[in-house]
Amino acid sequence: MKPILTIQHLTKNYHDKKSEMTAIQDISLDVKENEFLAIVGPSGCGKSTLLSILAGLDTASKGKITFGKENLKIGYMLQKDSLFPWRTILENCYLGLEINHNLNDVTKKRVIDLLTTYGLGDFMDKYPDSLSGGMRQRVALIRTLAIDPDILLLDEAFSALDYCTRLALSDDVYQIIKKEGKTAIMVTHDLGEAISMADRIIVLSKRPSKIKTEYVIEMKDKSTPINNRKCPEFSIYYDKIWRDLDVHL
Repeated sequence: MKPILTIQHLTKNYHDKKSEMTAIQDISLDVKENEFLAIVGPSGCGKSTLLSILAGLDTASKGKITFGKENLKIGYMLQKDSLFPWRTILENCYLGLEINHNLNDVTKKRVIDLLTTYGLGDFMDKYPDSLSGGMRQRVALIRTLAIDPDILLLDEAFSALDYCTRLALSDDVYQIIKKEGKTAIMVTHDLGEAISMADRIIVLSKRPSKIKTEYVIEMKDKSTPINNRKCPEFSIYYDKIWRDLDVHL
């Protein structure tokens, strides 16, 4: 099957008046359709830079990005929910459709169906300040899904939440993404989050960032992220990836 995304020899350099700094160096990888890919690496290694380039918010210095579909759409979910406080939950979820000039009866119904299906139907006319942090992030996900993206980019999407909320939301988000049949690429510094959610993990080196190792996450009783943390394979992957990160405090 043709990959939905192919990255070939991607490099990103930053320049100032005196020097040049390479953030990402010669990264190549394929992403399969419906795959959940996690990218981990040391702090400051360029994980978020890679997502910004994929989203078209930044440009690569060298290399090539090829998509496996014409007119492919990308959704980007950030650490902060960035909901507008003066708009209702429903109006916030319409935002991407408004920007793309694609808000009509069909797309409005899709948003309402998504909110209803994923437990937010009773909150459509509420405002963001009446929702918990976890619910706000779920709204942010539905706002991203409203444009019907082919690839979902998650940039530390749960890191602003407390630990218990984060665990619960990772379950919610994982099941929503799988049920909606989306391809997801997640950047995270949380190894447990990556191992419990991803089908495959890419480990990046220190800057200049290269692909150091790759793991296909296989568990005998793999199911939801919370349950995956209880699998014996979880701790084995954790130890291996932690050693790969080579973090010295």
